[in-house]
Amino acid sequence: MDNNTNETIIEGRNPVIEAIRAGKPIDKLFILDGCNDGPVLTIKREARNNEIFVKYVTKERLDQLSQTGKHQGVIAYTAAYEYSELEDIFKLAGNRGEDPFVIILDNIEDPHNLGAIIRTANLAGAHGVIIPKNRAVGLTAVVARTSAGALNYTPVVRVTNISRTIEDLKKQGLWFVCADMDGTPMYDLNMKGPIGLVIGNEGEGVSRLVKQSCDMVASIPMKGDIDSLNASVATGVLAYEIVRQRTMTIKK
Repeated sequence: MDNNTNETIIEGRNPVIEAIRAGKPIDKLFILDGCNDGPVLTIKREARNNEIFVKYVTKERLDQLSQTGKHQGVIAYTAAYEYSELEDIFKLAGNRGEDPFVIILDNIEDPHNLGAIIRTANLAGAHGVIIPKNRAVGLTAVVARTSAGALNYTPVVRVTNISRTIEDLKKQGLWFVCADMDGTPMYDLNMKGPIGLVIGNEGEGVSRLVKQSCDMVASIPMKGDIDSLNASVATGVLAYEIVRQRTMTIKK
């Protein structure tokens, strides 16, 4: 994985086109709403071909984001780290002689949550984290800092469709458990073996389609007066229940 933690802002039509064509990982692409001249249409086409999510904004918004004042109606943010591939997760699990353990995030938007989850994933022995390409935070500089170095060791894979990815990983032997307050208490579930832990959006939780793709739904027993945990905290609690069960399996 690339160790560069400097998130880059690319401004201007030609630089953005060149960045996309060069295969740079684009986390965010802002385009002036209503602009449809030749170069901008080219950028839109390249973005569509590379499955890059485009957000259309006002000139005032672009002016706020711009560092040069010469954005020409287009600003792109590249990732602070290079993304990994799904094969990297299985390779890491194989190298360790362990059943695959992945954490899948369904539209996490807070970079501090994502960074903390990547750190937890590393400490809990997960072999990788999977995030969606669109409508979720990517590997920004804030994420890199919050992960406290875990990005150097934990593969992060970005996919187009979380539900489809889960179905593909099921074919490779993984079982999936998602977090939901209406699920079965986590202590009553068998989460040993090849496992994927799915954590939902900070506000809405796991989406309906993703939840339907999972084999189990786990709830975290809570005794307080509020009804939910922060996404990164919930990840930690469930990840370490998986660690506990995997450790028990090893000891037997």
